Order: sequence, then structure tokens, then C-alpha cells
Amino acid sequence: MGSTINSQHVDDKGHVVLFPFMSKGHTIPLLHLSRLFLARRLRVTIFTTPANRPFINQSLADTSASVISLPFPQSISPEIPAGVESTDKLPSIDLFYPFALTTGHMQPDFERALQTLPRVSFMVSDAFLWWTIDSADKLGFPRFAFYGFGNYPMSVCKVVAENRLLHGPESDDELITVTRFPWIQITRKDFHEYFTKDDHDLPSQTSEFKMKIRVASIRNFGMIVNSFYELEPVFTDYWNSECEPKVWCVGPLCQVAQDEPHDDHHDKPIWIEWLDEKLEKGSWVLYVAFGTQAELSAEQLQEIAKGLENSNINFLWVIRSKGTEETAAWDINGFEERVKGRGIVVKEWVDQRRILMHESVKGFVSHCGWNSVLESICAGVPILAWPMMAEQPLNARMVVEEIKVGLRVETCDGSVKGFVKSEGLEKMVKELMEGEKGEEVRKKVKEFADLANKAVKEGGSSWLTLQSLIDETTN
Repeated sequence: MGSTINSQHVDDKGHVVLFPFMSKGHTIPLLHLSRLFLARRLRVTIFTTPANRPFINQSLADTSASVISLPFPQSISPEIPAGVESTDKLPSIDLFYPFALTTGHMQPDFERALQTLPRVSFMVSDAFLWWTIDSADKLGFPRFAFYGFGNYPMSVCKVVAENRLLHGPESDDELITVTRFPWIQITRKDFHEYFTKDDHDLPSQTSEFKMKIRVASIRNFGMIVNSFYELEPVFTDYWNSECEPKVWCVGPLCQVAQDEPHDDHHDKPIWIEWLDEKLEKGSWVLYVAFGTQAELSAEQLQEIAKGLENSNINFLWVIRSKGTEETAAWDINGFEERVKGRGIVVKEWVDQRRILMHESVKGFVSHCGWNSVLESICAGVPILAWPMMAEQPLNARMVVEEIKVGLRVETCDGSVKGFVKSEGLEKMVKELMEGEKGEEVRKKVKEFADLANKAVKEGGSSWLTLQSLIDETTN
């Protein structure tokens, strides 16, 4: 069932079990965290499923981490095809809740496997795997829930929910003041229906998942957050003084990968070669990507293409493979020919951190998924925020209004999730790359990049927090 990837010696100063949720965006930060635990001489065991195992094996091939595969159960929804074991393979993101609820059927196999392992000091499992708290309690070790977002959205959501701020007479686009943080104003459209509706008004599976997460969160030993204190001190202090359980900021976890070498003499990706050419000419490049889950219409894709074409800015645009069928509705080949030399469209998986760290890249049009925000900050690249789902609208508010490391796209109706016309995108792309406001946020993001780097170094805030967590759970 399990195997050790390599036999690198690890002192037995403790044993940590990690269980990521079946999504690349949730898995990668926990793989980075596993390296931090290994560097502190802890034994590491990671649980996953057969289809997700090859990615984890490859990512940790140079480490002593053990990887155990558990069979993924038959889905509770007939709409999810057999063999789908990760959210990026779902036919639609609307199937997220039945997919997440299905994972609960892994609990018996998980507990049987845990009982065969050396004594576990503590576990870090994704917050979406609510049922792992029962396993931890049963077997007598603490569970930390891993949250794939920062303390800003978590704190804002808590205040909004406790004060029922979304249940007033305001329209969906009307600004509402967040009582505990009065300088923050939000709208209903900043939130998923998960927050805007009462449980009894939600679809049954959404309501069930929400309740399971809520109950589990109260029982956790703590929450591990991929952030660093200097990025959101007000919200970290608020949570740890007024809320429970405690949050432990141990990020940015993408910094772990910052110094990993690349074999540039062997199969250098075409997109890196293209960026190298731009750098040699002294040209700046705008990176455009919206993550693996966002679903853009053919009409919106066409407006993005038109805006990028008319901007006369160099760009690298990643279109996820699941979305390429929408491109059939517009002439992407004609577009690529017209922007040849100035723009490149990539339809395969890319190493986003590597792109953002490239010296030619000076701006990022992003959906504001939390991993993307952190990677951009660590690379010192300002963001043009275009939130689409989940907590992304709140991340975008943080990026633009709170820490001021980015600008926001202009939507047709001025709303948070409105349609973006080519003219609005062209205007803001130029402002980010060439304008005064772009220069201001570029300067600010570089300040946070320096703080992020210091946070994870020995003696930094995140380094000390991780050491404190280990000391508290292994002694």
C-alpha cells in the first residue's frame, strides 16, 4: 500500500502525517510543507489516492517521505465519471460538493493504514477532509486543518457571518461596511452562496458539507495557514485573540521551492525560451492565467484576446486544457498569428512560479487564487486582479485595497464578477505595465517580497511559528 520514496536518513524527532485534498492547488503547498518538516528531522507520511500518487512521488522523489495510496471510493453522484480522483478532472466545478463528500468514505481505509504506522505525533490534513478529525481523535493525536487561503478572508467571513451583514436590504452590488474592520467594504457578490444563504436555503449537499466543515473546525487542535504574519498582522492578531482554534502562519510555502535548481540545458520549455528572448531584448512581459478551475465563456475569451492584442503589450497567456473547447468559437489561430512575436498562448501545464520568477515578467493578470497571490508577491510581480469564484473576490480586495500590491480589472457594470470588455482590459493592462499606478503597486509588492523572504528564513516569523508548532506537538 505504501512505499518510501528514498531511504534518506531522518532522525526520529517526531512523525507527521499529511493528507492533502485531491486538487493541485491544495496539494502543492502541503508538499512544500512536508519538506519543511523533513528539514526539521521529522518523519513524514503522506496519504493520497492512486491517480494522484504519481504527481506526489515525482514532487518528493529526492526526499525520504513515505507515500500511502488509499482507494478512491465510488462517487455518491452518478454525474462524476469513474476514475475521477481530483477536482481538475471534474466535468464541472458544480460537482465539487458531491466529490468532496465522497472522500468521507475513505475513513475506514485511512484508519486501518494509520494503525500500521510508527506512532504519529500530529496530522496536517486539508480542511475539506473534515472526517480526518474523527480519525485523529480515535487514534489519539492532534489534527491541524490546512487552509488554502489567508487570514484576511477568514476573518472577514467570520465577522460577516456573526453579524449577518449579508442578510440586510442591500442590493448584491451595494457596499456594506465590515463592522469589526470598518475600513473594509464588501458586497454580496464578494461571497459564494455558501455564505450569502442560510443552510436551509442551500442545495442539500452544499449544506451538508458546510455543516461538516464547521463542526470539525471547532474540534481541531489548530489551523495551519499558508501566509506570513507581516502580510496580514491585523487579521492574524484578531483571529488569535478573539477566535478559535489558533492559526499558525508558516508561509509563504512557495518560498520552499524558490531555490530549487532547473536543468535549463535539458528540455527547456518553449515558454521559458520565449521569455528568455524577451529578456535579451529588454522587453517586459505580462503573464495571464486564471488557474485550473475557472470556466470562461468563448465570448469572454475573445474579449481577453482582443484586449491583449490591442494593448501592444508583450504577453504570455495560459489557457487551461479543459477550456480549449471554448476557443473553437473564435479564431485562436488567427489571433496567435496576428500577435506572433509579441504574445504567446500556452495550452499545457506550466510551472507558474518559474514564470513569475523570470526577470522579464512584470505583471500578472490573475484570478486571485491564494497560491497565485502568494507566488506573485514572492516574485515581486504586481497583480491585475480578476476574481472569479470561491474566496477570490476577497483576496482581490486584499490585494488592491489592503496591501496595495495590485490593480483591478474594469467590469462592464462595475460589479465584482461582471463581464470584462476588451477596452476595459486593455486600459488596465497598460496602467499596470506602463502607468503611474502600476509603478506604485510594483514598488509595494517588492517590499512584501522582501518581507516574505525574511519570514521563512531562520529566525523569521514563519520559521519561528513552525518551530513552535513542532515543539508543542512532539515533546
